[in-house]
Amino acid sequence: MPAKDIYHDSVRTALIKDGWTITDDPLILNIGRRSVFVDLGAEKLIAAERDSAKIAVEIKSFLSPSPIRDLENAWGQFFMYARLLQKKEPERHLYLAVSRHTFETLFQEEIGQMILEEPGFRFMVFDSYREEIIQWNPQIIT
Repeated sequence: MPAKDIYHDSVRTALIKDGWTITDDPLILNIGRRSVFVDLGAEKLIAAERDSAKIAVEIKSFLSPSPIRDLENAWGQFFMYARLLQKKEPERHLYLAVSRHTFETLFQEEIGQMILEEPGFRFMVFDSYREEIIQWNPQIIT
């Protein structure tokens, strides 16, 4: 099993504070003889529909010496996991979790904006100190 990201516990706490129930830590997706491990799976009751929203969250710290390499890895991992979820759990949507600092720096540059504009890309921004989610894109309606 892969090592947990440095922000794993902060994001987990932020999701719980936001009313999510953690269902998987990690969420394991099997494909053939292989398995991949998405950091978290969560579910939240949608009161108006008496249904639930299901998400998977991949957490990325972007702390290596090369932010571009981190971005390349996050991009590839996000779209591979999103494709697997379409096949295995189509009701669950994948979100990439990034810290406020990463969002306000790397994702405000032209290369970060290119990623944010990609169709099908979902992300959430969290505050690691307050352990709170500060932005969902797209917004989850609950």
